[in-house]
Amino acid sequence: MDRRDLLRAAAALPLVRAALPESAFAQAYPARNITMIVPFPAGGQADLAARPVAQALERILGKPVIVDNRAGGGGGSVGNAAAARAEPDGYTLLMTLSSLAVLPEADRLFDRPVAYEVSQFMPIARVLADPTLLAVPASAPWKTAQDFVEDAKTRPGQIAYGSSGPYGTLHVAMEMFASSAGIKLLHVPFRGAGPALTAILGGTVQAIAAAPGTLKPQVDDGRLRVLGNCGAQRIASFPDVPTFQELGYKDVEFYIWAGLFAQSSLPAPIATRLREAMAQVMTSPDVLKAFETSGSLVAYQDAPAFAQFIAADSARLIAAVRKIGKVE
Repeated sequence: MDRRDLLRAAAALPLVRAALPESAFAQAYPARNITMIVPFPAGGQADLAARPVAQALERILGKPVIVDNRAGGGGGSVGNAAAARAEPDGYTLLMTLSSLAVLPEADRLFDRPVAYEVSQFMPIARVLADPTLLAVPASAPWKTAQDFVEDAKTRPGQIAYGSSGPYGTLHVAMEMFASSAGIKLLHVPFRGAGPALTAILGGTVQAIAAAPGTLKPQVDDGRLRVLGNCGAQRIASFPDVPTFQELGYKDVEFYIWAGLFAQSSLPAPIATRLREAMAQVMTSPDVLKAFETSGSLVAYQDAPAFAQFIAADSARLIAAVRKIGKVE
């Protein structure tokens, strides 16, 4: 086949695809590498979730699944938007966090162009769902959450905390706690949880709200101390850490979940193939071990249950963002 014949064949492919049922293409899926966008730098909860899942998907689907850390700021908005714009063919997936629904609301709050809408995505599977934990340097004077609150009340706006970006998961969790405790903190946004963690370890900030898997290695090494748990119940990886609700902060409940998404117009047979693959992934001994070692246990949900979970969780988080209001 010469170059002209090759070009004619390539030009005809969309017409051939339109003439054949979607199931015919789904049977051949995947025929090439898959990209899994993670809209944060390495070291955060989304990245922690993506890498074991990508390795397991490779074994099941038979093609490389490449993790692409698309961190460009905006608390994950840049990577989320890139995935939303991608061709809905199953070759660009998104492993993102609970801030997925919060960020468009923040854009509207500031009268900015909305980077993407949640309706552009199809849930495939929830992977993790951990409560955020309040952590401080091990050298800090605060031994308990009450110590932290009492000190913050004496010097409003002086205790700096790091986040993954404005209205990202770490920002909303910390502001939810600050509001309930009646304190004012200094928000210092970074490009992801990884850089925020580096900042607290380096002394740039004095606190962080992050997932157990992100914090556990640093706590085990004696570099960080965890003061409180934003979940409704204590967790196995930090059994001695009280929940904020136990401490009297009844309005504090926040979970940093990670889940896999595709575009909403993804052909149903390919979506089914991905859902079936993820059901296998989430029972893989390697994945279970990787998450357990990190301190984050598997919290798998298939698409229908995950969609219901997102709707309920997003409504609560959007209400929290509206309460926070405009912050720079």
